[in-house]
Amino acid sequence: MNPKSNNQDRTLLGAFLFGFGLIAMIDGIVFHQLLQWHSTYMWHPNRFVQIFSDGVLHAIATAFVVLGAIVLWNSNPTSTSAKNTTLWSGLFLGGGSFNLLDGVFSHHILGIHHVRPGDPNQVTYDLAFDLSAILMLLVGLALHRNAKHVIRS
Repeated sequence: MNPKSNNQDRTLLGAFLFGFGLIAMIDGIVFHQLLQWHSTYMWHPNRFVQIFSDGVLHAIATAFVVLGAIVLWNSNPTSTSAKNTTLWSGLFLGGGSFNLLDGVFSHHILGIHHVRPGDPNQVTYDLAFDLSAILMLLVGLALHRNAKHVIRS
């Protein structure tokens, strides 16, 4: 196994975990707390349960960020250019994965919350959220392809 490739794999994994948790935190802070558009488990009538579900989201997001930081700290890529591209690739792939999972499962399949529940454009908000996930994933994949090219060079 190529040690350079192994280090890049750890960088990608660490950045993916970090990006997954970071986007979950941003989602919770912006949509749940600042805008107060929804909670993680919106359809429960008890506000305590709604706020508790947001706390669980933040705890899980924090665990992903910490784990990602530990993996990143222990990765040691040799090429700075590849390291930076791999880092950004992982952040976009992790963030896009969180948004896609949240969008597909929470909004569409389980229906436990929507981006803007009760709004006449609720479906549009949910689809825009899904589109942001797909765009992040596409950017992450393009960066990953570029990083693999830099490693081979």
